[in-house]
Amino acid sequence: MTELVEHQQLYIAGQLTDPHGTDVIEVVSPHTEQVIGRVPHADRADVDRAVAAARRAFDAGEWPRTTLDERIAVVTRIKDAIAVRHEELARLISAENGTPYTASVMMQALAAMMVWDSAIKVAQEVPFETGRTGVLGNLLIRREPVGVVAAVVPWNVPQFTAAAKLAPALLAGCTVVLKVSPETPLDSYLLAEICTEAGLPEGVLSIIPADREVSEYLVGHPDVDKVSFTGSVAAGRRVMEVASRNLTRVTLELGGKSAAVILPDADLATTVAGLAPFSWMLNGQACVAQTRILAPAARYEEFAEAFAAAADALKVGDPMDPATEVGPLVARRQQQRSLDYIRIGQEEGAKILAGGGRPAGRERGWYVEPTLFGAVDNSMRIAREEIFGPVICLLPYEDEAQAVRIANDSEYGLSGSVWTADVERGIEVARSVRTGTYSVNTFSMDMMGPFGGYKNSGLGREFGPEGYGEYLEHKMIHLPSGYAPGADA
Repeated sequence: MTELVEHQQLYIAGQLTDPHGTDVIEVVSPHTEQVIGRVPHADRADVDRAVAAARRAFDAGEWPRTTLDERIAVVTRIKDAIAVRHEELARLISAENGTPYTASVMMQALAAMMVWDSAIKVAQEVPFETGRTGVLGNLLIRREPVGVVAAVVPWNVPQFTAAAKLAPALLAGCTVVLKVSPETPLDSYLLAEICTEAGLPEGVLSIIPADREVSEYLVGHPDVDKVSFTGSVAAGRRVMEVASRNLTRVTLELGGKSAAVILPDADLATTVAGLAPFSWMLNGQACVAQTRILAPAARYEEFAEAFAAAADALKVGDPMDPATEVGPLVARRQQQRSLDYIRIGQEEGAKILAGGGRPAGRERGWYVEPTLFGAVDNSMRIAREEIFGPVICLLPYEDEAQAVRIANDSEYGLSGSVWTADVERGIEVARSVRTGTYSVNTFSMDMMGPFGGYKNSGLGREFGPEGYGEYLEHKMIHLPSGYAPGADA
C-alpha cells in the first residue's frame, strides 16, 4: 500500500456524514513509520448521534421486527462480500498493523468471513420461542434482542473481533455502534461499504474511530444496553466500572498468558512445528498466543534447542512480502514495551536463547526479533505479565502435576494447549487447566464453540450458541390454565 488513504467523513447511521469536530487520526505504517492514512476522529457529539440513531432504529425501526430469515439474508450478503474482497481487507490491515500479508489473508480476512458464516449457522439453530412446562402451568420462553450494542474492538485483529460482535448482534436483531481503534480505522470503511451494499437499514450500524476517552463516553452512554469489549485487562476493568453505573450488560474478552504443556512422550519435531507458529503468531500480538511453553525437565535442553532454532528461522521483514513470517509491531510504544520486557527478563535471571533485540538492518520500522527466554521461573514478570510482543518463555517442570500447577498459576485463563502421544492423557490435562479454550496436539479457535476467559481473561463468551446468547434477553410468559404453547417458534 503506497497511496495515502484519506476519508473526510464518518459512517453514522448507515451513511457517510461530516464529523462534528475537526480532529484527525493519522494512520502510521509500522514498517515505514510514514503516514499512510487519515480519517476523522469522532468526538462525543458524534457518539451521541450514533447512539441516538441506533436507539431509534431499535425502538421504532424495522430491523428488530424483521424475521430471522430476512436478517440472515442481509448478513449472508455481508459474509459473501467479505469473501470476495478478502485480499483487499488483508492488504489494508497488514499496512495498518504489520501483520504479514500471508497470515493476514487467513487470520484477518478469511477468519472474519468464517465468523460471519458460523454465526449464521448458530442463529438458524436457536429458536426465539420455546414452550416449557412449569410448576404452576405452561410457559412460553422468549429470547429477545438485548437492544443497542456498543462494540469496542482492538487493533490486532480488527475485522475478526468486529465480526465476533457484529454478526451475532445483528442476527439477534440488535443495533450497533462499532468503535474501532485509532491504529486501524482504514479497514472499517471497507466494512461500512460492504454493510451498506448488503442492505443494512438506516441506523442499524455506525462505525466511529476514536481514542480511549471517546470509548469511555460510549460505554457509559445511558442509551446503550450492552457493551462488548475486546482489549487489555486494565481497559476491561475500566469498561466494567463505567458501564456498571447504568447496569449495562458487559462482555469482556481480555488478555492471556497461555501455557502450552509438552508432555514427556511428545514428539519433538511434530510439537515444535505445530506449536511455534502459535507462539509467535501475529508478531506476538495475539491474546491467545502460546507464550509460556512448559517442557519436561528431562527433555528441556532438546526442546530449548529446537524452539530456539525455530525462532531464529522465522523470516522477519516487510509485512507485504509474501515470505515474511514476522512483521513489525503496531506502534513504537509496543516495540519499546517488548524491548523493556526483554531487559526485565535478563535482569530477573532468564537466559536469551534466541532473538533479544531489534533485527539487524531494521533501523526503520517497529521491529523486534522473535525472542525465546530459557531458565524462566513462573514467578518472573516475563512469565506472569502479558507482553503482547514476540517474546516467549520456556519453563521446565518435573512432573505432570507440577505442569498443571504452573499452567494454572496465572491471573489469566484464556487459552492453552497440550502436546502428547497419548490423546486421552492430553484430554485429562485439558480438563485440569482453568482456561476458556484448550487444544490437544494443535491450536484452534472454533467459531462454533464458546470462546472467552477464566479469571482476568474476561467475562462472557463469544462464538457458538453461548456467544449468540450474549445478545439476547430471556423472557418468561405464564400462559392461562389449559393453554399449551406450540412447538419451537
